[in-house]
Amino acid sequence: MWEKLLKDLDNGNIKALARSISLVENEQEGYESLLQSLPHNETTKIIGITGPPGAGKSTLVDSLIGELVEDGKKVAVLCVDPSSPFNLGAVLGDRIRMSDWYVHPNVFIRSLATRGSMGGLHPKIIEITELVKAAHFDYIIVETVGVGQSEIEIAGLADTTVVVVVPEAGDEVQTMKAGLMEIADIFVVNKSDRPDADVFVKNLRLMLAPAFHNRQHEIPIIKTVGTTKEGIADLYEAIEKQQKLNLTNSKKTWLLTEKAYYLVQKKRMHTISKIELHKQIQKLYHQNDFNLYSFVESVI
Repeated sequence: MWEKLLKDLDNGNIKALARSISLVENEQEGYESLLQSLPHNETTKIIGITGPPGAGKSTLVDSLIGELVEDGKKVAVLCVDPSSPFNLGAVLGDRIRMSDWYVHPNVFIRSLATRGSMGGLHPKIIEITELVKAAHFDYIIVETVGVGQSEIEIAGLADTTVVVVVPEAGDEVQTMKAGLMEIADIFVVNKSDRPDADVFVKNLRLMLAPAFHNRQHEIPIIKTVGTTKEGIADLYEAIEKQQKLNLTNSKKTWLLTEKAYYLVQKKRMHTISKIELHKQIQKLYHQNDFNLYSFVESVI
């Protein structure tokens, strides 16, 4: 089954891509063999769109898709939404908000749930982006759930991280600025038709000034109005310019290291049952010579 999926992925088959993602998400039989057979791809670039809830990320992504498609690019969009507490599925469903692109031949959109992941991303986002790369897209846009400082994961995943804020977010940016400065390649001040947008941009630039001393390149601040597509061409230009710098993203290898560590841990732990451990500890606990650490060593 996975061999055919891999072949269809290589041919850019969208249905095969959707099936592959479901296969991996649900850890169905053959998913590991599929992942192990994926080719290495550094051609497809990942754009991470992050920022606080209500900043207009989805509207901005919708406009950015238009800019990329107009330039002849093939675009995949992975929208990470909060999980339903009942079935762990995506609650918001960005495909509704981006319905204009749902049937476009050069656009693939998939809503993913965080499933409790604290990094603002799907727990299998690395695997899913690798699947999308195998289908030969030019760009992958990953829109995160927008949970603030814990969203550092996106900086490791994306080749370009775009942080979206709005003019009213002064205090919020001040609170998050250390994390935002660390992850942002580009700042977008969305809804910049609102009052005091210029003052906010000026203050944001002053706030970021100390960070420029530790960076090779200044962080661009782009003013946009997602609903009218104002400034979207400037954003696309800034993304392309940043990617042409060909900067090394050391965070990416650390993210992959974390993933590798987790997978190795999971593989080695698969024969160990928590329920069985509990039974053994219950049995041994009241013995005078019970020692937790010696017990752990015996299990290992």
